Amino acid sequence: MIINDPATLAEVSAAFGAYEVALMTNDIEAMDALFWHSPLVVRYGAGDAQYGIDEIREFRKTRLGGSPQRKVIRRSVMTFGLHFAATNIEFIRNDSPIIGRQSQSWTRFPEGWRVVAAHVSLLKGGL
Repeated sequence: MIINDPATLAEVSAAFGAYEVALMTNDIEAMDALFWHSPLVVRYGAGDAQYGIDEIREFRKTRLGGSPQRKVIRRSVMTFGLHFAATNIEFIRNDSPIIGRQSQSWTRFPEGWRVVAAHVSLLKGGL
């Protein structure tokens, strides 16, 4: 198995970066496009959970103001073969010193790279 194939790594990094931009600008359409449109996709938030694309869409539509603004302080992208990747960031929200973490599993589908599972958590009291 090829780990971190340069072309695959560049593709996933671009999709991952596009997701962060969409999240920070509350571009719901762009975020939706980057998630797998399946009842099997899962998103765990810092205080919520959604199972399936319909629940994720509903969560985003009702989230007033979108995601809290944040600064990414650490980033990791790893690819395994040509069709699977894991991405992780640590971040600090602009309105809080608490460190957060975000993990995403990405899979390459015929239509492109899509998040198939996501998890966000906040550390109590920081690191």
